[in-house]
Amino acid sequence: MARIAVDAMGGDRAPRVVVEGAVQACRELGVETILVGDEGRIRAELARLRATHLKPVSVRHASQVVEMADHPRQAIRGKRDASIRVIFDLVASGEADAALSAGNSGAMLAAAQLVLGRLPGVEAPAVLAILPVGQRRVALLDAGARVEARPIDVVQYALLGEAYARRVLGVPRPRVALLSNGEEASKGTALTRSAMEALARDPFIDFLGYVEGKDVFAGVCDVVATDGFTGNVMLKTAEGAALAFRGMLEASIRRSPVAKLGGMLLRPALRALRSELDYAEYGGAPLVGCDGTVILAHGRSGARAIRSAIRMAAEAASIDLRDELSAAGARAATLF
Repeated sequence: MARIAVDAMGGDRAPRVVVEGAVQACRELGVETILVGDEGRIRAELARLRATHLKPVSVRHASQVVEMADHPRQAIRGKRDASIRVIFDLVASGEADAALSAGNSGAMLAAAQLVLGRLPGVEAPAVLAILPVGQRRVALLDAGARVEARPIDVVQYALLGEAYARRVLGVPRPRVALLSNGEEASKGTALTRSAMEALARDPFIDFLGYVEGKDVFAGVCDVVATDGFTGNVMLKTAEGAALAFRGMLEASIRRSPVAKLGGMLLRPALRALRSELDYAEYGGAPLVGCDGTVILAHGRSGARAIRSAIRMAAEAASIDLRDELSAAGARAATLF
């Protein structure tokens, strides 16, 4: 079973919910975790949860914390005993199989580059966000690692996502697409047109060409590639839309006795829909293309989201994708 190094001090409600999520993951899933941060505060939370002697959980003290206002790269270089830095050191030394934090995402990206480095052949690692689409899961990347991208970066995102969807998400032949403002080849930007021409030359993937945002949520593709700015905006818009839809639906049900009765009858279906739209069910986003398993969790994560992120980290760490991801990155360069 994989050992996950968890930044206990990262996130809006750390260390309380992080420790809770780690305890849930250990008790319910059997995942071994190393909680990194202020040892006194972590052990106090473990005592509150009656988990002081829970064997799959260990504690590694870290005397510093990377704050949200810190400059990411400077903090990783200067705060060598910060909890975010230490979880990467544990992965680099082989003491842990994956690093996970809900803290400063910029610091996570910086630590991945400085401590673990990129896989051979990969120009720029990408954040891979999982979008729930009915019973399927769509991989969106890049979801924010690099705001400005080159055509080769976007092509690599597509190929990295294809490998991840096939090996980790279990899609036999992932359908790959580029996000654009229309399906016609004349649409898009110079960046997307160059990337589309290159991907069309790859005989090893099922490339669909352009898709619009609405098509992604219609289940048209399994992997959608774009630059980090566009991907991050799409991800946050989708999260906001899901929350707004849920709120409007609940408000409509409360408006009349008839609607309340209908809501009661639909409660199982509504509960399932709420689960599908809740990011806490997925927990985090892997950073693909760096030399190690890294999961970025949402800053607002609760205990359930942390538990889900730990599960995701364990699943990803159990599959060695390094050679395949390196090959995908290198293949991208041959398409130009």
